[in-house]
Order: sequence, then structure tokens, then C-alpha cells
Amino acid sequence: MQKNKVYIETYGCQMNLADTEIVRGILQNKGFDRTDSADDADIVLLNTCSIRENAEQRIYGRLGNFKNLKGSKPELVVGILGCMAERLRKNLVEEKSVVDLVVGPDEYRRLPELIEVAYNGDKGIGVKLSKTETYDDIIPHREDGLQAWLSVMRGCDKFCTFCVVPFTRGRERSRSLASIVDEVKQLAERGFKEITLLGQNVNSYRDNNSDFANLLAACAEVDRTMRIRYTTSHPQDLSDKLLITIAEHQNICNYIHLPVQSGSDRILELMNRTYTIDHYLKLIEKSRKNIPGVSFSTDIIAGFPTETYEDHVMTLDIMREVKYDGAYMFKYSPREGTKAYRMKDDVSEETKSNRLHEIIDLQQQISFEKNQELLGTDEVVLVEGLSRKSDEFYAGRTDTNKVVIFPKKNEIAQGSYVSVKINKATHATLFGNFVDIADVANDNLALIA
Repeated sequence: MQKNKVYIETYGCQMNLADTEIVRGILQNKGFDRTDSADDADIVLLNTCSIRENAEQRIYGRLGNFKNLKGSKPELVVGILGCMAERLRKNLVEEKSVVDLVVGPDEYRRLPELIEVAYNGDKGIGVKLSKTETYDDIIPHREDGLQAWLSVMRGCDKFCTFCVVPFTRGRERSRSLASIVDEVKQLAERGFKEITLLGQNVNSYRDNNSDFANLLAACAEVDRTMRIRYTTSHPQDLSDKLLITIAEHQNICNYIHLPVQSGSDRILELMNRTYTIDHYLKLIEKSRKNIPGVSFSTDIIAGFPTETYEDHVMTLDIMREVKYDGAYMFKYSPREGTKAYRMKDDVSEETKSNRLHEIIDLQQQISFEKNQELLGTDEVVLVEGLSRKSDEFYAGRTDTNKVVIFPKKNEIAQGSYVSVKINKATHATLFGNFVDIADVANDNLALIA
């Protein structure tokens, strides 16, 4: 009997989710079957993240569970994919005897071969980084749904001093525009209603003479009823052309994730972020002028090496000035191999935690105030499905990425666009009542004057 049932767990960001779909596409083409149960699997794969230490500790804990499973099922093959595979290959191979496969983000094509190596009793190792691999010709295996994540480029050339991505995912390289647009067309035909274009820094996308603004416009033109999102932008490369493109296409969401990381120019320089707070604020001002109603989210790191209380206050100050709709907020976590790892991690864990709590509390207050401004407004919502808390309510999102809950109605199907009048709001969620089915195909362009 062929041992070909594969179980995959995915950790980390949307790019890892997209990579898992690529892995499934590769394995499916070679006759492997998917299973949703580790107990039923012949091969267990963990697609991992190395961005923060906590993510790695979760993986080590999970390997302990699979070690027990392997005790009762010795022929089980256990593999580590993704960023941890490249970064910690020596530790995983030599110290974690449960691990049979270690495969980095650029070696997924070799998975069938490396699984065979593991079946023959050796370790299947593939962790080389590539300057060219984009998996451009691989059709990801996606379940039917409303939302899809498309990786449009891989790697990063920014070398922020806190970030392991250039070392675990390699240098920047982009897929062809034509292949991405073809994939968007296929997803539109399957009924997907929202596409998110992914890259560590999508603003750096380049295919011959086409930049990211060209790609965004080409994807938006495929189907006017399909929303287009993207992440992540780097402030250094956010162009006027990109802002104009967003404004010209109604189905490109009025939502920009623009990581600031810190409000202190001194800390930004230590992070090698290549912009100042003055430059960043001018981008925010220009975006709001050109794209009415645009929403912003950001990333913030608390407790970077040498961060003083004054630096921390500057971060709180920029949060108050920009008034982000949302934020991803973390304590600084030293990552081996980065330049920041060689800096003295001199901010205590207690201080990091206290500063992070202040940042979170302030963001929740700002998000609450921003959401209160929407009371009484009609918002266009893409219905994603039933609310997690009640089958009597639907949940969906606005194009500005706000979650909306409203009472279920039989005439509304998942994947519909509806107009909802907002009558209540918390810091995280909007609540309202159904008004009408929304006509999103009528593209009333919000052109820049």
C-alpha cells in the first residue's frame, strides 16, 4: 500500500499559507493525497515561521506531540518546511531525532524526492536559497472559497536589522505579471471574491517595465466584482503612481498596511528602516488626500535595543497623530543571524511588556474612536459567512478591512456584497442592519483631481 497521505500544519503569516498551497499543488501532482488528521497521515509537515521566538517555541512543542505519535507509528515521516527549516537546520537534524525532512522555502519542488529519501531511512535535507525560484509555473492547490492569497514575489532586499527574512527566504525576485493575472482569472472563474497579493515588500515588485502599480491595475481589471488587497508596503517605496492606481479602481481596497515599527528616528536608523518619521507622515498625508476614506494599519515593535522611555513616547505620539485603524504590535525578539542580534538586548522583559501594553491600550482606544465615527453610515460589506458566535448573524468586511456583524437574512448568500447601516461599534467590530444588495460592478471611479 502506497504511503502517500499528507497532513500539513501552517504557522505564521499569509505568505506561509500561500506556500502551503504551493506545496499541496506540488505533492498532488505527484500522487500524494491530503488528510486533515495527523493520526491518519503517513507524512506530517509543519510549515514554519521564524519571525519571533514564540513562533519557534510552538513548533518545538508540536514536535513533542509528533514524537509520541511516531512512537506508535514508527514509519511516520515528520518534516519541517519554511523559515525554521533554513534557519535551524542543524538543530532540527541533529537534536530533534523525530524530524526526517528539513525543506526550506526555495526547495519545495524537491519534496517528493526528499520524502522518498526519508522513507529509505536517511534525512531529507533541502535548504538552499535561490535567486530565481518563484514557483511561477506551479498551480497552488486551493479549496473553494471567497478569499485567496497570491504570492507575487519572494524574499526581501531591505535587510532591516531585526528581520530574518532575507536570510530565510533570500533576495527579492518577482513572478511574471502575466502568470499572476492568469491566476487571478482562474480564481474569478471559481467564484473567489477577494484576492490579496503578497510580498515581503510588494512595492518592490518588478517584471520588466511593469511595477507593482501596473500589476495591481491589471489584477483589478480582471473582474470588477472582485476585491483586490495587498500586503506589505515599505514606506521607502510607496509611490505616487501606486496611490493614483488605488484611487482609480473602485475594487482595489482603500486599505494600506504601512509598518512604522517605531516613532523614533534614532531607533528607525538602528533598525535600518531607511525613512524618517517626517517622510512617513508625509506619505500618510498624501495617501489621505488622494484616497478619500483610506484606512491604515501598521506594525510596531516595543523594546528594540537601546530604546529609551523617550523613544517609546515618540511611538505613542505617532500613533496619536496617524490614528491607525489597527496595528500588529509585538515585543522585540532577538533573531540569531540578524544585525540586531549583535546589539545588546538591554531593554528588560518587564519594560518591554509594560511598553507593549501601553501601545495596545492606546491602539484599542484609537480604534474604538475611529469606529465610533462610522455610526449611522452605510458600509459595503462582503459577506464571508456566519458569525463565529451565532448562526443568526452574518460576518463580513468592508473594503477598509473592518469586520461587520449583522442579522442573517435568507435572501443574502455568502459572497454577496451588501449595504449595512452601522449602529454599534467596539474597537474591533462594527454592528449594523442590512439595507440593500450593493451594486459593486458599477465602477464609479474615485479619481484624483
